Amino acid sequence: MTLTIAPRVRTLVLLLLAAACALLAGAGPASAHAAVTGSDPGQGAVVDKAPARISLTFSEQVAMSDDSLRVLDPEGKRVDTGKPSNVSGTTYAVPLHSGLPDGTYTVAYQVVSADSHPVAGAYTFSIGAPSKTSVSVSGQSADDGVVGWLYGFGRYVSYAGFIVMAGGAAFVLACWRRGSGVRPVQRFVVSGWVALTAATLALLLLRGSFTGSGKVADIFDLSLLGQVLQTKTGAALVSRLLLLAAAALFIAVLFGAYDKREDAQEKRDLTFGLSVGGVVVAAGLAASWAMSEHASVGLQAGIAMPVDVLHLLAVAAWLGGLGALLVALYRAPADTPVDRPAVRRFSRIAFGSVLTLIATGTYQSWRQLGSWSAFTDTRYGQLLLAKIGLVVVMVGVAWISRRWTGRLAEAAPVEAAAVREKERVGAGAESAGDVATADAGDKDAPAAGESDLDTASASASDSAERPGAERAAQLARQQAARDAARQKRMRDADPNRFGLRRSVLAEAGIAVVLLAVTTVLTQTEPGRTEQEAKAASSSSASASSDTGASGALTLNMPFDTGGEDGKGIVTIDLDPARVGDNEMHVFVERPNGRAFDIPEVKVEFTLKAKDIGPLPVVPDHIATGHWSANGVQIPMAGDWQVDVTVRTSDIDEVTVSKNAQIG
Repeated sequence: MTLTIAPRVRTLVLLLLAAACALLAGAGPASAHAAVTGSDPGQGAVVDKAPARISLTFSEQVAMSDDSLRVLDPEGKRVDTGKPSNVSGTTYAVPLHSGLPDGTYTVAYQVVSADSHPVAGAYTFSIGAPSKTSVSVSGQSADDGVVGWLYGFGRYVSYAGFIVMAGGAAFVLACWRRGSGVRPVQRFVVSGWVALTAATLALLLLRGSFTGSGKVADIFDLSLLGQVLQTKTGAALVSRLLLLAAAALFIAVLFGAYDKREDAQEKRDLTFGLSVGGVVVAAGLAASWAMSEHASVGLQAGIAMPVDVLHLLAVAAWLGGLGALLVALYRAPADTPVDRPAVRRFSRIAFGSVLTLIATGTYQSWRQLGSWSAFTDTRYGQLLLAKIGLVVVMVGVAWISRRWTGRLAEAAPVEAAAVREKERVGAGAESAGDVATADAGDKDAPAAGESDLDTASASASDSAERPGAERAAQLARQQAARDAARQKRMRDADPNRFGLRRSVLAEAGIAVVLLAVTTVLTQTEPGRTEQEAKAASSSSASASSDTGASGALTLNMPFDTGGEDGKGIVTIDLDPARVGDNEMHVFVERPNGRAFDIPEVKVEFTLKAKDIGPLPVVPDHIATGHWSANGVQIPMAGDWQVDVTVRTSDIDEVTVSKNAQIG
């Protein structure tokens, strides 16, 4: 069995790693986590005269470089001047040359969202009338290609390295409290530290190219590395490297001084110190992800980051400890197998980790999705469903492992009695053999003179018999190998232990795929943002198109006041959208399309080109989620800015804006 299990384990691990890589490769480039929710001019809009600038509004704060916003004429020449600037909130603008001729212009953008992911895209608008253009609007993201794939793989390795290092160390400290036989687990933990350190250094080098040109040649550009170090993501990666230095010291003590302690009180004191220090270092490493990714932006960031840290620590304790248990079950020396108390202790830790994952995962799902429909309507929701399914299957396999652990505990007294009986019989036989040997020695003992002569002869022929000594040493090594193989066969013959090993191996296999899905999930646009982007796209199409003979204008504007139940979409209907009297209707809906009431909604119209306004309008409440106002006066035609102030509580309020041609 010794010769067949190891190749099977290696083959299964290789297949699981291949499946994980296939998931990462099939995931495509990292999706944008900030979405464009508005633009001026709008997508596909036709304006009468050349605008002085173009502006884009995103769903969250973004980082801009000098070339983040580019405007190209029909021949592909840049017509923007100056650097992009933040004009208000999440709106960014770049000035244009004056007197631009008629034709179709392309706006290309490439920014970095607040949760560290690149956002790229393009759209067109026209001055006077649409024309042919030589510019493609397919907007390829900078993370397409080799650099994007390498960056995604580096993220996977960094997550795996942290889980292996932190979870493996926790298993040794909290579960397998012994020095002998821990060497394979030590190599397991050290390999996690090496993987996390190497992946962090690689991500630092790849970051500049990943968020910029996407060229392999730019990976070792030191100027880009200097820019990365000034960003939030760069600071998080550098902090991770510093904490890894502390983790190296922790590992050295864990498998050095801690392993050699014999005094029980000293070992308890050192265990307490290592536990406190280990939790602090592990929490700091987990925070290096939380401070630069999903949890750091959006709704309730102050709560989301600690929850994210707790979630990642629970994952490490469960999956990393599971990997360490697997190594101990398969690779520990035959004379010192992993003991039953260690398995039982890990089972309790894993159960607590699963409960923590359920609580933190539920909060994260609500925060990132916001509605039940997002589970099926968004890619983030679909991946989350896949992750939940894998966790359910893994918990089922873990339940089987707990049953094997219980059977091991029940079989322990019987095995101990058998071992004691075997030792008693062996001791009796050994005593009888010693007596017989002593008697034979007395009878066969040579005379003193013969003994001296034999000694002299042996000394004289020592060099001649050296090959025989080497042969004896070789036979001894072979005998030791046979003894170890026999002990391993005896251990594997235990059906309870064998069943536990198989179920833990199955858990570890599912964990590899689960980690791949989780890595892809962290690179995918959250469901809330994706739905906001869809609503904004619909709104842009509505605002830029003429609705027909009636001339009615419809504007859809997503909003988020930041408070409880503070997200939704406000819709403005203006009919007939011309100079003079107009009828206005205001509708407020949740992201799932259901109407709901809010304490206050106000509308203002401003024509900046003529310095008119703001003209306030306070509509009357008609029905749930519906307000209206008659006799809304529009004094002249032009590009009007419509500002809507939405208040969802006594303190939560936000103003959203959109430009529209009226009259």
